[in-house]
Amino acid sequence: MRGHWIVSTLLQDELGSAVSPFQISLMVTSECGTQVFSKMKKNWSCYLVALCAITIGYTSKRTAADLDTTPRLTITYNELSDVKRFSDKVKNYTTLLLEDENGIIYVGARGAVFALNATDISHKRYKTIHWEVTRNQTIDCQIKGKNNQTECFNHIRILLRFNETHLYVCGTHAFAPNCTYIDIRRFVLGSTTEDAREKCPYDPAFGYTGLIIDGSLYTASRYGFQGAPDIMRHTGSQVLRTEASTLHWLMVDADFVSSTLIPESVNSTTGDDDKIYYFFNERVMEESSEVLEQTKVARVARVCKGDMGGRKILQRKWTSFLKARLVCSMPYYETLKSIYTLDVGNWDKTLFYGVFILQWRNMEASAICQYSITDIQKVFDGYYMHYQDTSPKWSQYRENVPKPRPGSCITDDIRASNYNSSQDLPTSVLDFVRLHPLMYEQVKPVGNQAILMKKNTIYTRIAVDRVTALDNKQYDVMFLGTDNGWIHKALVINSPHQRGEIHIIEEKQVFKMLQPVENLVISKKQNSLYIGAQSGLLQMPLSGCNQYATCYECILARNPYCGWDGVSCREPRTIRDRAQMTQDMQNGNRGCLNNTDEAPVKKRAVLKGDDVLLQCDLRSNQAKPYWLVNGTDPLEEDDHLRVGVDGLLLSDAFLEHSGEYNCYAEERGLQSIVVSYNVSVLPKLPLPVPSVPAQMPTAVPHYSSKLEFVYISVITVLGGLCLVLSIVLLYVSCQQKRKGKYAMSNPRITSVELQTVSSNFKDKSEELNNYSDGCLQIIPGEAPTASPTRTNPPPPPPPPPLPSEFTNGISTLPNMLRKMNGNSYMLLRQNEEASSPLYNSFTEELSKILEKRKHTQLVEKLDESSV
Repeated sequence: MRGHWIVSTLLQDELGSAVSPFQISLMVTSECGTQVFSKMKKNWSCYLVALCAITIGYTSKRTAADLDTTPRLTITYNELSDVKRFSDKVKNYTTLLLEDENGIIYVGARGAVFALNATDISHKRYKTIHWEVTRNQTIDCQIKGKNNQTECFNHIRILLRFNETHLYVCGTHAFAPNCTYIDIRRFVLGSTTEDAREKCPYDPAFGYTGLIIDGSLYTASRYGFQGAPDIMRHTGSQVLRTEASTLHWLMVDADFVSSTLIPESVNSTTGDDDKIYYFFNERVMEESSEVLEQTKVARVARVCKGDMGGRKILQRKWTSFLKARLVCSMPYYETLKSIYTLDVGNWDKTLFYGVFILQWRNMEASAICQYSITDIQKVFDGYYMHYQDTSPKWSQYRENVPKPRPGSCITDDIRASNYNSSQDLPTSVLDFVRLHPLMYEQVKPVGNQAILMKKNTIYTRIAVDRVTALDNKQYDVMFLGTDNGWIHKALVINSPHQRGEIHIIEEKQVFKMLQPVENLVISKKQNSLYIGAQSGLLQMPLSGCNQYATCYECILARNPYCGWDGVSCREPRTIRDRAQMTQDMQNGNRGCLNNTDEAPVKKRAVLKGDDVLLQCDLRSNQAKPYWLVNGTDPLEEDDHLRVGVDGLLLSDAFLEHSGEYNCYAEERGLQSIVVSYNVSVLPKLPLPVPSVPAQMPTAVPHYSSKLEFVYISVITVLGGLCLVLSIVLLYVSCQQKRKGKYAMSNPRITSVELQTVSSNFKDKSEELNNYSDGCLQIIPGEAPTASPTRTNPPPPPPPPPLPSEFTNGISTLPNMLRKMNGNSYMLLRQNEEASSPLYNSFTEELSKILEKRKHTQLVEKLDESSV
């Protein structure tokens, strides 16, 4: 259905009308719609590929909704228990090497290597090796144009067991990779280091994978300063690598994810060789569409462990390198993020679990697919791809293939033909291998579909553990790390009716700070999962049985690590007599007796006609609430009762709604009580009217007299305070008026008619012609140019300049003006000189200045500090 929606959207954009899934299926069944789209535009090849992509989903029995499973429990960071953490002063705890038999987990970080107690990584006694870059090396890295905050450090990328006494370790070393050995007895670095340009990537962001097999180092990454990809084997001074041909055994953007050794020589009837399988992403090379040239696809490649290269052709190159496309659910729109090899004892039963990210337009999701080693072998034993120069494109090679079969390992039949090693192979075989590295068939997942698809979730890492449950059946438990610091614990159930059903037991927020989970390691001996990230290393139990308090919770969890022993939920592996334990992996609802658990009783009272919400918090995300009122189910008949996400809402309550409300969690046919409410609906009562009891005639008057005395006392005190404050305010006002009066030396002097905003003369603003106290009022922007009742005297000589501290934007006022209260100006002294024409000039000049200011800044907004 997902593919139908995608293609329908594409066709609707192009054709202008909707296309039904049935019409799409017709296009798909007709040779992937090749004839339908052959006459259309060039970009229809993108739509054609999308049509082909949905063929897998079209034939599957399970829909995308069935594959998208909701985690049963959600455990936030603050709810975590039984978790141990380790962190130091460095970052990037992502390279892990677990040695269960020694009880040690080695951690490669940024500039450091740690040896931790595998039982408890938080134990304070641990060993540390600091392997950091020097200041000069950091400067050289910066000169190369690299980031000093992320790239110019020594990121540990290789941490492998070399022999009984030493580890082999390599780091990026500020874009100058180095390798050395660690003496595990003293836990110190070796005295010398070696150049690791072709063993370790320069860039810490490049994908990398490495193995040490029989003393040889097998690595795959993008090496060199330019990041050229290669798959290499280092045996002493001898190196075997891929062919850098024009047909690109590896595309220049190949990004490696993982590698694993499959011991196919064990119990082999043909004398086959062991093989190393590599998983990576690279740009698609099969199609010639311009739209798809930049699209990456997932690949699986293999080489033989005994490959020695060719003698004349492919010297020091792989003669067994072959690769094939790995598909999950949506080819061309999926990227491989992580792969886990599940070793089940026999190599021919090996399973691979792959995590893919689906990115198409605004859609973001993850898919989990399961692959078998036998299906991969069939693809490598099938048809080859051939590059046609005339097209140019890759197509199926249908001609005869030389013998022995190109790309195969040396077997007993090949030895019988006198080809004892790859150097003995004929030229025709080696030429064919060089020109035909790609297989025609695609590696499809088990069941031809994904086993899990999660919308709006990006999985970054996967680790899988096979567990034997109480029913003696084996179940695969997947631990999935996300890009925001969560762990999903999912169970793969292969029931008789459905293969690969997924049940997500829980999701846990293991890191408070949002960051991707970058490594997962399982320890069966320690019963622990180790989680590596940028900020630190975390250890958590595989089981988590202590979080299930009741039998129902233990059974409904369907956790193969846990079973109910009659009293508590425990791990069956810790109990000798497991016959008395209960567990139901297939259905998750059998084994518990009648539920006798009691829920807490809460009381609620509500007035008639009002509403009340009865909350019911369900611990399981897969459970549904089920309510009983007084032992019955009246929800369908009563419009006043509504069940929502938060609980039961009782609206416009009636008296008959009183009673007992019980909330049950219903899951997989089981019901367990969560909470119980005792609800009382009260009638609306009138406001209470005080009455005087007849038998106590003196009690109420005595009480009232006391209250009356208190009231009178309070009023008297407040009245006194108001009187005192009034007298004080009156006195202050009088004092301020007295300060603002200055006697003139000559009563005959004519008062200068100016206005002011000073509060001292506000009461005189209406009497402009009568200033007996000689006060000078100034109001910004309001001064008249001339008195309407008086004639202007002859112009006086120019006044002396005003000091700069009093100008406030006016440079021509006389020096007898002084600033008062920060906002007003007044005339401080007027003597006999006031009768001179100076003051007429002063009045005229001041009027001009004020008029000028009126038309500038004082017109829009009066400023009391301006004159």
